[in-house]
Amino acid sequence: MTTTDQQPLGSPFSATTTAGDVMEGLDLRGRTALVTGGYSGLGLETTRGLAAAGARVIVPARRPDTARTVLRDVEGCEVIAMDLADLGSVHAAAEQISDRCDRLDILMAVAGVMATPERRVGPGWESQLATNHFGHFTLTSELYPLLAAADGARVVVNSSAGHVLTDIRWHDPHFRTGYDKWLAYGQAKTANALFAVHLDTLGRDDGVRAFALHPGKIITGLQREMSLQEQMDRGWVDEHGNVIGAGFKTPSQGAATGLWAATSPLLDSLGGLYLEDCDVARVSTPDQPMDDGGVRDYAIAPDAAARLWELSVAATGTTPITR
Repeated sequence: MTTTDQQPLGSPFSATTTAGDVMEGLDLRGRTALVTGGYSGLGLETTRGLAAAGARVIVPARRPDTARTVLRDVEGCEVIAMDLADLGSVHAAAEQISDRCDRLDILMAVAGVMATPERRVGPGWESQLATNHFGHFTLTSELYPLLAAADGARVVVNSSAGHVLTDIRWHDPHFRTGYDKWLAYGQAKTANALFAVHLDTLGRDDGVRAFALHPGKIITGLQREMSLQEQMDRGWVDEHGNVIGAGFKTPSQGAATGLWAATSPLLDSLGGLYLEDCDVARVSTPDQPMDDGGVRDYAIAPDAAARLWELSVAATGTTPITR
């Protein structure tokens, strides 16, 4: 994958496309999917879309009882306890999934945290990088044999336009020298994009293709650690919490790009790309505003993706995926 591959394909869908639009007429019976965060916000819309098309959907959940309550009417859905910020929990969940499944056709990394207060997890890792990246990195690596056993598996990772805030802070990825919640979020989202790039490089010979995406601006539980006043100051919501910001999507519209990435035949021979609005995104320049869309070149750079992969293997102790 090179930056020249980051060109729109002419998808029939758009920014206003809903999850239902993408999934209309699709038959996923016999397929197994996994959706992290699959019981709230975009994840819930994703779970519903996959299940409605007949897929068996596994939902690892930090709050499994809540997840089971939310998903009680969704047929073909299974909940497994897992906390992305606790790698012991991730390993245990991966073991349970491996015991229950002989293959995994779709892995959707939807769960995440945003702009949280400074927290340390594991051996002192910055929590947004640990949760958004290290947790998904470990889960995907542990489940890789199931992905390789499928006939053309896809891994879809939710990044964000927030990646434009910063490249990987190679000199200080865990903010030892001072914390900034938005730079920490931006770094984690850049990590999500780079993860997809190198996973695709390693997995393509096994038929495992990976994509990262920006789902769009959506008010969901992702903003739970932001005060109402902060969201009002940014012009996102009014004093009652109603969405007033320009260009915001509904949760169903926000889930559409991920579902398109997981199922579209237009992507059958592609991978390692960054998507938005149900199409491949263009490369953006450093002076372009975040809301103009696109992906920064540093978030799709193969050398940086390989470097982050090595850093992640060393940090997590996860069994490496080899070509």
